[in-house]
Amino acid sequence: MTRVAAIDCGTNSIRLLVADADPATGELTDLDRRMTIVRLGQGVDRTGRLAPEALERTFAACREYAEIIKEHGAERLRFVATSASRDAENRDEFVRGVLDILGVEPEVITGDQEAEFSFTGATKELTGRADLRRPFLVVDIGGGSTEFVVGDDHVRAARSVDVGCVRMTERHLVHDGAVTDPPAERQIAAMRADIEAALDRAEETVPLREAHTLVGLAGSVTTVSAIALDLPAYDSAAIHHSRVSLGRVREITEWLLRSTHAERAAVPSMHSGRVDVIGAGALVLLAIMERIGAEEVVVSEHDILDGIAWSVAQVSFATDE
Repeated sequence: MTRVAAIDCGTNSIRLLVADADPATGELTDLDRRMTIVRLGQGVDRTGRLAPEALERTFAACREYAEIIKEHGAERLRFVATSASRDAENRDEFVRGVLDILGVEPEVITGDQEAEFSFTGATKELTGRADLRRPFLVVDIGGGSTEFVVGDDHVRAARSVDVGCVRMTERHLVHDGAVTDPPAERQIAAMRADIEAALDRAEETVPLREAHTLVGLAGSVTTVSAIALDLPAYDSAAIHHSRVSLGRVREITEWLLRSTHAERAAVPSMHSGRVDVIGAGALVLLAIMERIGAEEVVVSEHDILDGIAWSVAQVSFATDE
């Protein structure tokens, strides 16, 4: 048994997983799994730089995570950074800050690497399910980018495109420095056109329509599931491997895009950091489902974070041998 820690730092959130990895069973046992909204990607699409306040929010979360990792005695840590830190001119400042706090350098991975981790994390528990037909299409809707991966036991094709809930919100739903609440039809139409163009790019290299099972990851998808289930509070166990029909995703997306900030914030399962960006994230999911003709999405709470943890564990197993 090896105790590992994994950190996934995205455009909107930073997440930690501390788990025990068992090489005999191939299972991860969670010891601590948590998420903090830090909005690292705040304004990156517009300025090309990580904002000082966004960096400080992220570093504060890193300091908290460092204490948790120390308390659990994790033997190895891997810190993976995604879309926002790939795009930023001042990413070196981010790298230095993380190294000082956690003692490891963040790996600013490519979109293809991000997709590989997402696929491993999402499908490791699903490969033996007789009720789910392969190949899988794993879709990870992040803050700045969305990853598409098609595969059976292994990845066949992957692509990352620059559409995510934060990027789409900032690009299309912000007017005079504030999120339009609710957005105008022309804003929604422009956002949908941007998403469709990204799907065209994804289909250049990934056979999206060949997949038989759509697996959706990350906060936009899990929040849509929580709303569909009418949960009184966010419940990871109830959401994990839930299924949401195309019709229900369409209803929820339309409501989110018509609702006000106060109405969305009143949803008991809604994280406060997602209130302004969930409409864009839900629209990305809806567009994907309509493009490939998916009747439902299988929602997974296990995603890139679990894939990162497995990569750490596999290195440890090989070293021990």
